[in-house]
Amino acid sequence: MSRALALLLLIASFTAQAHKPSDSYLRLNIDGAQVSGQWDIALRDLEQAIGLDANGDGDITWGELRAHHADIAAYAFARLSLKGDANDCPLRVTGHQVDHHSDGAYAVLRFAADCAAAPAAIEIGYQLFFDFDAQHKGLLNLEYQGRIQSLVFTPERSKQRFVLGEMSALRQFLSYGREGVWHIWIGYDHILFLLSLLLPAVLLRQRRQWLPVARFGDAFWDVFKIVTSFTVAHSITLSLAALGAISLPSRLVESAIAASVVLAALNNLAPVVGGRRWVVAFAFGLIHGFGFASVLAELGLPRDALVLALVGFNVGVEAGQLAIVAAFLPLAYVIRASWFYRRVVLFGGSVAIAAVALVWLLERALNLKLISA
Repeated sequence: MSRALALLLLIASFTAQAHKPSDSYLRLNIDGAQVSGQWDIALRDLEQAIGLDANGDGDITWGELRAHHADIAAYAFARLSLKGDANDCPLRVTGHQVDHHSDGAYAVLRFAADCAAAPAAIEIGYQLFFDFDAQHKGLLNLEYQGRIQSLVFTPERSKQRFVLGEMSALRQFLSYGREGVWHIWIGYDHILFLLSLLLPAVLLRQRRQWLPVARFGDAFWDVFKIVTSFTVAHSITLSLAALGAISLPSRLVESAIAASVVLAALNNLAPVVGGRRWVVAFAFGLIHGFGFASVLAELGLPRDALVLALVGFNVGVEAGQLAIVAAFLPLAYVIRASWFYRRVVLFGGSVAIAAVALVWLLERALNLKLISA
């Protein structure tokens, strides 16, 4: 039990705040030598970086925000650079606003830039918050001649270059596919839900005991049914939500996703749904699809290639998901008969997953902050 507790604490320390990390949303429109843009930056991140709450009451008012407009612009644009064909395109603020995303209030910087001439290539350097938050991401939506390309800035990918003439439909597809892969790999609640369903796949429940499966094929087909059910379900709701046919409150969706992880993990400790875990994967996969849709909405869907972007993102999610399965299943099969797998991996892992997901559920449902980032 002590090992399970240690695993719980380790996972909790890394992932309790991981599903909705610090993000900013950057939009650029390239029109000849002229660049216009908008940058949405979370007030909670700006408060940590430069301090906005003058009276320390925990509530950032419009007056406090307005008093720091110059500071926000100076701080942000010192960490964003734009070059056209290796020549600097100086940025200037054209307006300040406030907007609300699913995770709170954001300062909105509208800006413009003048390049010396219409560039053939654009290079963007992004360093916002990386000095104190390695989990921060900058989500870019770049539009040129009606085509949109999206990508994510991270500390490892802080400078990126676009050849504007190469922004084709295929590149849009690959761009959204890459973001789908990236999202599943950083969406720890989606990963833990999937792992909760996969952990028993190399075992067979008989007479209230877990026994190793006899053949790899048995485990493979169990996993195949689970992954296929999850894929079909979240593809349905991802598509419906992204196309605007269905909309659910973000807080409800995120809470339901956390609850799905709790229930899936607890089912490993006290099995209620045995060999039909694919049913659980399908039922809760419908909820997870709304979570994927919220990310896709933040990335932005190009009007002229909406279906292409939607399919690309979904294919990326599946590719990231299959990579996780490919890494997990062979190793799990090799050690399935050991005491270590049954007691530490299955039991201890399920306890840890349930505990972490319960923290997520309480934080999201009750708007609490139980574990500091």
